[in-house]
Amino acid sequence: RFLFSGTPGVGKTTLGKELASRAGMSYINVGDMAKEGELYDGFDEEYDCPILDEDRVIDELEDKMSEGGVIVDYHGCDFFPERWFHIVFVLRTENSFLYDRLESRGYKGKKLQDNIQCEIFQTLYEEAVLSYREEIVHQLPSNTPEDLERNLDQIMQWIEQWMKDNN
Repeated sequence: RFLFSGTPGVGKTTLGKELASRAGMSYINVGDMAKEGELYDGFDEEYDCPILDEDRVIDELEDKMSEGGVIVDYHGCDFFPERWFHIVFVLRTENSFLYDRLESRGYKGKKLQDNIQCEIFQTLYEEAVLSYREEIVHQLPSNTPEDLERNLDQIMQWIEQWMKDNN
């Protein structure tokens, strides 16, 4: 069971979907799941986005997570139970790449600046290290298509090793 975390726009969804396809795992985008199930607890006017109801998300995911073979994709990670994940990957992107990606998604003003600052200050990496055992938290560069391929190869090797060690 994997968690892909990181600032919006770092490539979690691209990596998660491709890995799920290659490894035969199921992929869950928490943002999409929340939208489909209306798992919200209000609306944030400042950031122009719904507020996730974390308790309902946990309830929704509990059965899927106990089955294993799951990749979870969400920018935040501090509300997921530690027992759910064997490994946590925090994707990192250089600001020049990230700025362009977020701008192309329509991010602007405070929302754009706060997400860039979140990446500069490693906010989500620190959240992951504080939420999970440090030895299961890993940073992955996510700037170029070559980074994506390297990350996929590295994670596939990790999966193969994990399967040998745990079966």
